[in-house]
Amino acid sequence: MVHWFVESLRNNPSLAIFLTLGLGFLIGQLKYKTFSLGNVTSVLLVGVLVGQLDIPIPGPIKNAFFLLFLFAIGYSVGPQFFHALRGDGIKQVLFACVLCVLCLLTTWVVALIMHYDIGEALGLLAGSQTMSAILGVGTDTMNSVSATAAEKKAWVDIMPVCYAVTYVYGTIGSAYLLANVGPAMLGGLKKVKAETAELERQMNQGSAFSDPNYINALRPVAFRAYKVEADFFDTPKSIDEVESYLKDQGRRLFVERVRQNGKVTEISPEVKIAKGDEIVLSGRRQYIIGDEKWIGTEVNDAELLSFPAEQMQVTISRKGAGGKTVDQIRAMKEMYGVSIKSITRGGASIPVLSQVQVHPGDVMTIVGLQTEVAAASSALGYADKQSDKSDLILVGLGIFIGGIIGLLTIHFGKVPVSLSTSGGALIAGLFFGWLRSRRPTWGHIPSPAVWLFNNLGLNMFIAVIGINSGPSFVSGLQEVGWLLFVMGAVCTSVPLLLGVIIGKKIFKFPAAINLGCCAGSRTTTASLGAIQDAIGSSIPAMGYTVTYAIGNTLLILWGVVIVLLMS
Repeated sequence: MVHWFVESLRNNPSLAIFLTLGLGFLIGQLKYKTFSLGNVTSVLLVGVLVGQLDIPIPGPIKNAFFLLFLFAIGYSVGPQFFHALRGDGIKQVLFACVLCVLCLLTTWVVALIMHYDIGEALGLLAGSQTMSAILGVGTDTMNSVSATAAEKKAWVDIMPVCYAVTYVYGTIGSAYLLANVGPAMLGGLKKVKAETAELERQMNQGSAFSDPNYINALRPVAFRAYKVEADFFDTPKSIDEVESYLKDQGRRLFVERVRQNGKVTEISPEVKIAKGDEIVLSGRRQYIIGDEKWIGTEVNDAELLSFPAEQMQVTISRKGAGGKTVDQIRAMKEMYGVSIKSITRGGASIPVLSQVQVHPGDVMTIVGLQTEVAAASSALGYADKQSDKSDLILVGLGIFIGGIIGLLTIHFGKVPVSLSTSGGALIAGLFFGWLRSRRPTWGHIPSPAVWLFNNLGLNMFIAVIGINSGPSFVSGLQEVGWLLFVMGAVCTSVPLLLGVIIGKKIFKFPAAINLGCCAGSRTTTASLGAIQDAIGSSIPAMGYTVTYAIGNTLLILWGVVIVLLMS
């Protein structure tokens, strides 16, 4: 039975890949307290284990999936990447470039001192900076290096060993440094928390509807019915007077429906609301829930609450909408009756605070009556109605065009330099992702599809890498030794610690933004979560999104650069 199983996998290597993928993701979900290997590392280690069965896998399979991954990465961060290059996020762009260069230089110097070869340097860079895509880009670039086939095979075999040894500290160490050591370097956790609270207060100034704190700002919008009992309604009031009264109470709420004398009617300028009437109010949950003295007793009236409301995701693309603050958008006449539920940028949620600026390409979720949402969507950008269809024309031709451009070679003396097909696919993804934010009526790839392309593409590639390197993994681990773990810790720690200092002394970032920029530049989402938990705020996300877009691009391209430097 065992012999049959092994032979089946050898004769059908695609089954071995899916076995590795499934078991890798299963192990990647396991946690001990806050520690987890993560999906990519787990898939690699399972691949190494399956690879002990000596299963040959054709090369084109992993390359095709890797190009799909790179295109998806570029597509998801493209709007933020290009907006940052020409927008007010230029300081964050420069900071991300500085930190990414520090990551490259630190790894290069360590590799030279330790006399590592190209494969060891690639694995060290990929693991210590937790950027597994470096392995693929580096492997692609090796084809332009003058070396024997045996040397190249040895480099490819040692890469995943070095990656696995250095990745664990790359993940855990980054989170610990930025969540614990970083605040200490910036004056202590208590001081950082106080500074962040003041920054939140400043970002919420200028609005009568400022959210009490960023956590509540992200909670859903609600529709609730009340019986009017407050003394304010002793004399009948118009809808405008009621909403002005609610505004004076610090509540941005809208009257949606009313029941008078047992009859439900839609609102109009002629409607007057008096004591004893029942009305439906809409708005953020924190404005509605609480002491009911300001309006009256809540009622459970199924008929009154049965009306069509809509939640819509809108891609910000209208001229004039991008660049406005949340407060300015709320003040637009088209936003009457509409509440902002959430804002995402590059897949990351940002706090909905009054002075937060909205960028083209941001996705804003709004809630209100269908007619109100339609008017608001038209004023903001493109209403992205839910669809499960992906524009595979864009995916196929985009990767093809990017790959062809990446094959173009420029010679510096005798050294041939090119982006390779990998770098070309990434650049194509960036461009088409940005173009989609400007012309959102075409090139639609739903977020779940982007997630699938991203995770399936990368982990299929990693699975093949692990299976192919399995037979030489143990001997490679003995070869690199425990000292590689220490060198990985150095390559992880030095850029981050220097980044915190540079962000404070040179770029003058507020502490929370500084830490978010460090996490984004290193594309370490786990660190962002640890920072936000430590200081009790989502403000670090304001420094994460732009730098993440830059860091994702540069760190992947460093796979090309480190090969050229080491060769």
